[in-house]
Amino acid sequence: MKPVIFGLSGPILSTDERAFFAEARPAGYILFKRNVETREQLRAMTDSLRELEGREDVAILIDQEGGRVARLGPPEWPSFPAGPAFDALYERAPMSGIEAARANAHALALTLAEVGVTVNCLPLLDVARADTTEAIASRAYGREPMRVAAMGRATLEGLRAGGVVGVVKHMPGHGRALADSHYHLPTVTASAEELEEDLAPFRTLAGAPMGMTSHIVYQAWDADRPATLSRIVIQQIIRERIGFQGLLMTDDIDMKALSGTPAEKAAGAIAAGCDVVLDCWARMNEMQAIAAALPDITLRGRERLDAAMSSVGKSAGDLAELTAKRDALLALA
Repeated sequence: MKPVIFGLSGPILSTDERAFFAEARPAGYILFKRNVETREQLRAMTDSLRELEGREDVAILIDQEGGRVARLGPPEWPSFPAGPAFDALYERAPMSGIEAARANAHALALTLAEVGVTVNCLPLLDVARADTTEAIASRAYGREPMRVAAMGRATLEGLRAGGVVGVVKHMPGHGRALADSHYHLPTVTASAEELEEDLAPFRTLAGAPMGMTSHIVYQAWDADRPATLSRIVIQQIIRERIGFQGLLMTDDIDMKALSGTPAEKAAGAIAAGCDVVLDCWARMNEMQAIAAALPDITLRGRERLDAAMSSVGKSAGDLAELTAKRDALLALA
């Protein structure tokens, strides 16, 4: 098995993809809007991935946060609110905000499990600030570490109740970035003492099954390399100071914050200590180069992947009841 999660080019597996994936044996797959048409089509695609892998617990990821980041949407799927909606309710009634976040995540998981998706890249544990880039501020749970952690925990619990694995992101914190790492490399100049605030939600939820790195330079820790490529940040900050021992994946390796070829970036992330690389764009030549550049997944990485995928049970719950509960609570705000 190669330590990489690959994207898919369209709504069905192509012949070339099927042959390549059978040989490369990636650690998982990630879905985007280009892969989605109907419930029946999406279930057929995820079933084909399980058939290809010969097992049921394949990591099939999606970014279904709600709001601006949603791969499944109307009219085929319901829309879901993003983090700031729960932040606003928490401001008025903290326990109601937490319960609304839990019900929302449970409902989200039911819609994903129905079509065979097993992992959702949620929750964000980034602590927002007044000047946080809109790419994060429009999705975050708020500006207080305790609040972010509480709603992050509720989200993980809701996803798990619906049979879906959650991913905490973007480690070790994206809230101080003033630029969008999809297009630029942000540099954070805060001191190590100030950055403790950003670490707090991740430390609280250090037992999460999966986590995702940020493509950000933190001058206090490693002025030369972004977190994804920094052994210092991954080992000393994420693994030791935060205490995270789950499966650690990169954010999309193709984001413009990182320089170099996809294969170079992928190899650099694995060498720095990431368990798996996330490559989202399904460009066959790039996927082939990444697979050739990477060693097999480490024994510890495979153990973390297996533990994450076995951390949830069967999907259970009533979608209508959960969304009605969430909406009634959000109406309080």
